[in-house]
Formats: sequence, C-alpha cells, structure tokens
Amino acid sequence: MRALEAINKYLEGDRGVLKKEKWLMFLALTDQKNINLEKIESLDEMDRHYSLRYVKRSLEVLEKYRAVLSEAQFKLVEDVLKWSEVSKAGMSHHREAWKKKGYALHIHNYASADIYRDAQTEDTEPYTQIVRQLIVHHGTIGQYIRGEVKRKDIDLKPIFHEVEKAGLGMDLHAFTEAMKVLNHAIIEASSKAIWESIKEDVYREIDDILLGSELKEPPLKERLRRLRKASIAHGEDFDAEYEKVAGHSVEKALSGLLDHAHTLWYVEAALSDFTLEEFIKILLFIANEAEGLEGVNHISFEKLMVDLYYQYKGKKRVNVYKKRIIEKYLSEQSIEDILSKKIKTNVHIKHQLNREHDTGHFVFLLSPAAQKLVEFGVEAEKSNIVYEKATVMLYDFFELRKDHYDRFNNEEKYLETMNKAIDYKKVILDYIKGHTVIDIGPGGGALMDLIERRYPEKKIMGVDISQNVIDALKRRKQLEKKSWDVKYSDALNLGEYFDKSQADTIIYCSILHEIYSYIEYEGRKFNFDTLKKALKSAFDILSVGGRIIIRDGIMTEPKEQYRRIKFLSSEGMEFLQRYVKDFKGREITYSVVGQNEVLMKINDAMEFLYTYTWGEDSYAHEVQEQFGYFTPSEYLAFIKDTLGDSAKVIELRHYLQEGYTLELAKKIEFFDEHRNKVNLPDSTCLIVIEKIKDV
Repeated sequence: MRALEAINKYLEGDRGVLKKEKWLMFLALTDQKNINLEKIESLDEMDRHYSLRYVKRSLEVLEKYRAVLSEAQFKLVEDVLKWSEVSKAGMSHHREAWKKKGYALHIHNYASADIYRDAQTEDTEPYTQIVRQLIVHHGTIGQYIRGEVKRKDIDLKPIFHEVEKAGLGMDLHAFTEAMKVLNHAIIEASSKAIWESIKEDVYREIDDILLGSELKEPPLKERLRRLRKASIAHGEDFDAEYEKVAGHSVEKALSGLLDHAHTLWYVEAALSDFTLEEFIKILLFIANEAEGLEGVNHISFEKLMVDLYYQYKGKKRVNVYKKRIIEKYLSEQSIEDILSKKIKTNVHIKHQLNREHDTGHFVFLLSPAAQKLVEFGVEAEKSNIVYEKATVMLYDFFELRKDHYDRFNNEEKYLETMNKAIDYKKVILDYIKGHTVIDIGPGGGALMDLIERRYPEKKIMGVDISQNVIDALKRRKQLEKKSWDVKYSDALNLGEYFDKSQADTIIYCSILHEIYSYIEYEGRKFNFDTLKKALKSAFDILSVGGRIIIRDGIMTEPKEQYRRIKFLSSEGMEFLQRYVKDFKGREITYSVVGQNEVLMKINDAMEFLYTYTWGEDSYAHEVQEQFGYFTPSEYLAFIKDTLGDSAKVIELRHYLQEGYTLELAKKIEFFDEHRNKVNLPDSTCLIVIEKIKDV
C-alpha cells in the first residue's frame, strides 16, 4: 500500500491500517508536540498530529512526480519521507524503549534513522542502509543553505555508490533527480513560500554535490550570512554590522566553533530576532563552553527556541519580556571580555550549555524573580492600564527597557498607527524648502517616504530618541532601499548632533505634544520651557531662509466657551470618570447636566474626545499625552517670545482633522452650552516658521 493511501485510510477511520504500517502507527498514536516553532503562525497549531500532517503534505508533493519517476526512485523517496519524522512521535513506552537503546531523540533525523532500521528485517539490506543514510540526511540540504551544516556533511556521493552496488536501477542522473524530488517534498511540506524562494539554490547544490568535482566549504563570513538569512530578510544590514563586531580574534573563535560542531540546530528560529552583535556574543559563549565538551558534534538551540516563544493575541510571538532580560545580559558583556572568558554575572540570568549525548543544548536560565517578572508581563497584557503602568514600572526598576520610549509589544502597533495617519500630513510637503530635511520623531517613516517620493534629490534625515524606532527604521531602510537615513538625536539638543545651519527644513509632525508631555525638563513634564528648548535647538541648526514646519494639536479660543457632551451609552460616562482621574496633562473638570450628559470647557471636552475617539486600545498612552496646549494666538506669542525677530510665521492655520466627526458620531452628540447642536472645534494646526536672519 502506498504511504499516502495508508494515511488517508487512517484519517477516514480505518485504524486497522496501523497494524500493517508501523511508521504510521508511531505518527498517529502519540501525545508528542515536537514542532519547529518557526514553521507555525500560532501555538494553537501545536498538537499531537502535527508530524503526521507534515508527512502527509510531503507525500502529496511526491505524488505530483508519480508519472515522471521510476518505481525505484518513487519507492526510495517515499520510504525516506514516511519514516523521517517518527522520532518526533510514538507512545510513551515506545519513546522510553528508544531512549534505552541510546537513540538521540533530540536529533530527530538520527533517531528516526535508527527506528527505521529496527523495524526492518535482515533480508532488506543493503536497501535498509541506503534509506537509513538518506533519513540521516533528511533536510540537510536546506540546513546547508541556511548555514547550519558544513558542506562535507551533505555529501550524497557515498550514498549513490551504495545505490550502484545494490543494483537499484538508478544511474547518477536518476539518483540526482530523486534527491531533488526528496528535498522538494521536505521543504514544501514545511512552507511552499520557502520552497519557492530557495528551490533554485536547492537544485544547484544537489547538482554540485552529485555532478560536480569538489566540495568547498564557504568562508566564515558567508556561513554567518546564511545563518542570518531571516534577519537580513527583515532588514539587517549584515555587512555593515559585521564590520563593527568582527575581528581576527572573533573570527578565530567562531571558526573554531563551527569547525568543531558538525551541525547547528534551530539557529534561525531561536536567534533571528537578536542583533548580529548579540548573535555573535551567544556563539562566543558557546565557543568558550564547547572547548571542554569533547565529542559534542551538534549545537542545538531548540530549547531556547521553545522557551522564547509564547502566544500573543492569537499569534506566536517572541516573548519580549524574556528577550529584554537576555538583551540586558548580553549588553553587559563586551566581546573582548567574552573572548577572555571574563563573563559578568547577573543575579537574574545566566547562560548554559548542557550536554545530551553528542549534542550541546544552549539555554538562558532565569532566576525565580526574573521568571515571575516575565510571567507578570504576559499576564499584564490582558489589561491596557495594568500593562502600561505596572509593567513599565517594573521593567524600569530592573533597567530592562531599551530606553524610556520602549513600548515592548506595542511598538509595532505604534509605528503602524503613525504610518496610517499619513494622509492627513501630506500638506506638509508643500512647505518644504532647501536640500536637507530633518523629520523629528519620524515614527514608522511614512512622512519620510512621502518626502522622498516628492523630492528624491533632497537629503532626508529622521531623528529619534527611541532606540526601537531607530532600529525599526534602519531595518526598513535596508530592506526597502530607502534613500533617507535615521540618526539617534535628542530633540532638545540638536546642536550636539548637527552642525550650525546644516538643516534647511525641520519638521515636527505630531511630535511637539509628545515632547511636551513625555520629556521631563527642569524637574517636570508638561512644561512650556521644554517646547521653548526644542524650538531653539532646531532654530540653531536651521539655515537662514530655512523653515520649521509644525503640525500638531491646537486649542480653541476663546477658551472660556463651554460644550455639552451627550453620551449615547452609559459606558461613555464611565470612560470620562476614569479619564479625568488618569489624565496627566492638566486638571479636567465637568459637571453632570442630564442623563449621560455633561458640561465641560471647550478645550477640556476636546482633549477628552481625542482619547475617547480611539478607545481602550490607545487609552494607556493617550492619558499620558496632552494634544492641545496652545490656542492660535498663544502659539504666535510663544514663537515670538522664543525666537524673536529672527523668525517669521509665514503660515498659521487650523482645522478639524478628518475622522473625528465620523468616529464620534457613533458615540456622542455635541452641543453648545445652550444645547444647540454644533460642530466639533478645530483639532489640528499647521504652522510654518521661516528663519529670516541669524540670531
């Protein structure tokens, strides 16, 4: 019976087929969940039939070749595929028996090869030995392309010589084609997208191995590049980063490690989210440890991979809290100290290489306190308020955030939100002047993209004080080949990062209110002197004739007006009560004037409605920020007082940003103090300041 037919019969309810097909019995009757987590989108996909479904998919790929393969080719590939995953499955008594026989269950292809051999009779030799060797080679072509094995470890010529001796009716070209089909089935069963991206590489490597004359190992840098393929695909500038960290001593230590270890397992899955410097530090840890582990032929990151992933909002994600602890530990170790084996201890974490047979398992071990901190971070995600307040407080205490602006799992959402609002900001493009444009607080980079498209000849620089934002933008720049650049800078001290008169246009797009709200200056936040410091800092590096463009929140005047808000549900009143207590910018007051209806000063009402528009998902951040801080006349007076006669305001207009009216219509009715329906007040201003002379 063909293997695919046997699986289908079992899935249709015929359990009798398990008696005849031992490989299928192992796959079907199991409680194991041995899964490479990089191959799944959600941890919900982890179940005891994952390996069975994988084998079925691989056999379905093989079935496409039935008409073009000989019977000998088809049977050989089929036998390899159906047995290659058995060591990931089996019942407890099977697995205990395999362990007693010394099978390395943590190295799945080796163990599966041994289990296959046990199930065969003596009269099947030498065919059994051929299949066994191919099971050992299962997936190694892909591993070589990913840098996880050396080229000499994927040599298929000795296996072909056994095929010739056994008289299986396959010449070298027929065996080569069979190996291409085998690897197609192995890889596409994991991911069709991965197969499409590397199939030409796979075919080329198999041709070189079997039809070429000499197998040469790639140089160290090339092998490391292969190990970082996923990181590079997400925007890592490998060559630039490698130049920063690699030197003779580093390359010597890494060459020694990679020459010693035949195989690296789960490198990409466990380490691709770490920087190249962090990645190299981890390899150097292992190089130090591996020197004393004679006979260790494989280094596995499987346990680290399993330990790093968790379920976040229905999807598999790297546990950012655990990752921050690891990053902190790695940042405390210089490459020079690691090479000298002068490892700095940390009470919360340590690294370890544990031996199991001929394999070294690399892990990070957390202290009980650190583990509780990680568990708290995961649990706190269930509440926006707890997450923002308590998680940040605890991670600040342990100094585990990258910087004050590290948003953990909210970083991607924040940058995505910033990019989505870009349509409202296109008006800025009409006022850009000169060659060098600086975008203060570029978020996800969407405004820089617009500037680049409109003005491809200009030099565009995004500056930010958040390391996460800088890292994300650098990856985007590398990945999408952007001409703009990014730079770490403090918006209050731009003169430390730029020359006098270097900038022709400086843009504050929805960022001044964040500077006002978040940056503590002279002992307090929400300080107008912070804004003064920021504008003076920008003005100092601005060329004569250059411009500062501000797009931000605005308050309405006269400020003494009142507005009524009628909530369309009682939840609105509850939201307001909580908001008044939690808002950090200034005191917000209201009086109840009816059922779910309140009277508020116009700017208090609008400040509240900014947060109410976006709801719970943004609440934790919105209550930290004051969007409107000046009326138009106050803004003019502030600019005059700050920049004096050297500056001229050439544009000041304000308007209600699209979206607020539509979104709030679902939640409130808006009236003046006499209960006449009125429009929402203006939310946003656009101000253009031109430097007419040097200070």
